[in-house]
Amino acid sequence: MRSTDHAGIGALVGWIAIDALARGRSLRTKLGLWTYGVLLSVFIDLDHFVLARLKTGSWSHLRRALAHPTWALTSTKEVFPDVGMKLERLTSHVIVGGILVLVLRPFDRLFATYTAIVLYAHLLADLLHDVGLVR
Repeated sequence: MRSTDHAGIGALVGWIAIDALARGRSLRTKLGLWTYGVLLSVFIDLDHFVLARLKTGSWSHLRRALAHPTWALTSTKEVFPDVGMKLERLTSHVIVGGILVLVLRPFDRLFATYTAIVLYAHLLADLLHDVGLVR
C-alpha cells in the first residue's frame, strides 16, 4: 500500500481509538496521540529498508528513497521492484509492533494500547491489500 493510504487509515483508526480510549483527556493529549498514530502508520514501513538490505546486501533502496522522499512516499511499489519480501515485511511488522507495545506498556498503558490498535490496522490493511481485497 502507498504511504498516503496508510496515513489515511492511521488518521481514521487513530481518531476512533482516541474516542474510545482517551475520554476525559485534554484536546492537546488527543491531538498528540492522533499525530503519533498517523506518523506510526507511515513510518512503521521503514523496516522494509532493513529487509531490502538483508536481501540484497545494499542500502541502495534507502539511498534512493532519501534522495527522492516524495516519490518514496507516493510510489511505494516502485521503491522495492527487485526485492520480494511480502511475508517478511508482514512478519517484521508483527515483531516490531509487538516489541514496541511491550516496551511502552510499563510506562503508559494508554500509549501502548493505542500503538497496538494503530499497528493492527496497518497490518490488517497490508494483509487485505496483499490478498487483493483492497487496492
